[in-house]
Amino acid sequence: MTADTIAINQQMDQFDGHHSVWLFGYGSLIYKADFPYLQRRPASIANWTRRFWQGSHDHRGTPEAPGRVVTIIEQAGAICHGMAYLVTPEVFAHLDHREKNGYLRLAISITFDDGDDGNDDVIGLVYIATPDNTAFLGEASEQEIARHIARSAGPSGPNSDYLNHLASALRELGRHDQHVFEIERHLAALTAAPSPPPV
Repeated sequence: MTADTIAINQQMDQFDGHHSVWLFGYGSLIYKADFPYLQRRPASIANWTRRFWQGSHDHRGTPEAPGRVVTIIEQAGAICHGMAYLVTPEVFAHLDHREKNGYLRLAISITFDDGDDGNDDVIGLVYIATPDNTAFLGEASEQEIARHIARSAGPSGPNSDYLNHLASALRELGRHDQHVFEIERHLAALTAAPSPPPV
C-alpha cells in the first residue's frame, strides 16, 4: 500500500451524514491538537498497543532518513490510553493530510476514561498505520528505536521532541506505557553520554 493515504481516507463513508465524530489520538494527537474540536476527553481503546514501528518521512524524518513515530498494533487484552476529540467532518481534510504518511482511518470502539456520564463507549475513528504500508519500519528493541530517534529529524523538528512530548503527555494523563518510557530512558542515556574525544 502506498504511503500517501489521503485519497483512500477520503473514500471512507461510514460516518457520512454525521454532524460530529469522535476521533481517538494515541500519539502526537494527544498533545498537538492543531484543529478545532467540540469536546476533548481522556479515553482508551481495547486490544491495541502503542508501538514506535511506523516511519515518518514527512514530519519527524525525511524520505531518505525516516524517523520513528507510533502506530497501534493489535494485542489481545491490551489497553491503549490517549485522548478523544469530538470533531466535525470538515476537520478530516486537515487530519487526512497530517496523517497521510501511511495512516488509514479505522472505525473503532472508544471508551471514555473520565466517566462523566452513562454513555462510556462510542464508535469513532482512529488513524492506524498497518504493516502493509510502505512507510512501516517494524519491530525493533527499545534501545535500537532510541538510537534511531536520536539521529532523526524532519520538517516538524527533531524526532526526540515527538518522543519526549508523548511521554510527558502520557504522564499528564496518569498513564504508564512501558514501551514509550523505556525508549525515553534509553534516549536520555544516549544524550547524556559524553561525546568521544576528537581524533
